[in-house]
Amino acid sequence: MSAQPSGPSAGPLPSRPAIPSGDRPLRAAGEGQALLAITQGDPCGIGPETIARAVAAGATGPAVVIGSVAVLRRAVQQCGLLLPVARLDAPAEALLAPPNCIAVWQPPGLADPDGLADLPMGRVHARAGAAAAACIEAAATLAKAGEVAAMVTAPIHKEALAAAGVDFPGHTEMLQAAAGAVPVRMMLANDELRVVLVTIHVALRRAIEQLDFDAVLHTLRIAHRSAAAWGLPAPRIAVAGLNPHAGEGGLFGDEEIRFIAPAIVAARAEGIDARGPFAPDTVFMRARHAPGRPGEFDLVVAMTHDHGLIPVKYLGVEQGVNVTLGLPFVRTSPDHGTAFDIAGSGRADASSLVAALRMARRLAAGAAR
Repeated sequence: MSAQPSGPSAGPLPSRPAIPSGDRPLRAAGEGQALLAITQGDPCGIGPETIARAVAAGATGPAVVIGSVAVLRRAVQQCGLLLPVARLDAPAEALLAPPNCIAVWQPPGLADPDGLADLPMGRVHARAGAAAAACIEAAATLAKAGEVAAMVTAPIHKEALAAAGVDFPGHTEMLQAAAGAVPVRMMLANDELRVVLVTIHVALRRAIEQLDFDAVLHTLRIAHRSAAAWGLPAPRIAVAGLNPHAGEGGLFGDEEIRFIAPAIVAARAEGIDARGPFAPDTVFMRARHAPGRPGEFDLVVAMTHDHGLIPVKYLGVEQGVNVTLGLPFVRTSPDHGTAFDIAGSGRADASSLVAALRMARRLAAGAAR
């Protein structure tokens, strides 16, 4: 393991908090905490900058960054920080890294890691997409082998993945394949609302075609089983309808009658506390756990990507976390993208990454019990 300081050579460091005041960061030293893997994300986006800010705040705990040493050193400089960046020979060496050190392991599949720092910020590039995919694959291999307790993924750019010839549109699909094509679902969560999706990254017309009895029932099963990891062995699950007013008795569509309601009945017969289908324009308000007003439900199952994610993101992306349910290991990520419009400016906010790290530790602890 070799470390080298990165950042401005002289002058005072800017005083900028990496996480909101009042938050309690995780301990920077190991002290019994398990090792996490953090993928750098698209090197042309804000992922590396958020990692640098999270480390500077002492908010990561023991973690190995899967990525390019040169990219992380560039991110440190972009943020105006002064942090050592260590190149590891093996992921486990991260446990030996001092506090406030970015411990980076460059996986064998990462092509020309030094050259990645020369790619232009805020641009789609095939090399960036290939690098992001290589880091995800390496982190998944570590997680499957139990060498890390969980993986936390910084944002990737789907166009860059496609430009690199990657056959998957995003993290969820890549990790599903890495885990042997097990059924998985995406959940977006914050302190007020949890939403699990039946369909994800496909055109809306195709998403509707993918909906059926089995898809809804599998989602309810995965959501119910996964909830135990965050302390809810019997979650109250609300199911949002697909159509306006949940179809209004078939007047505005019959999907609710044909397979959504029957799937709920089947889930209840298995002991799952699923209810609905409810009108999608009001169920999220009913499920929201606002200060002083607990919600009626513990999570909501939504039929399509935007149906479910708009309400969560409206409450604020700063604390939102994406969780892949159904994998044999824990994976979380921030609730935002690569933010090419500000990439390289040093203005990236690490709050959602910090929330994803905390969620990963909580879920990993639950899975280990």
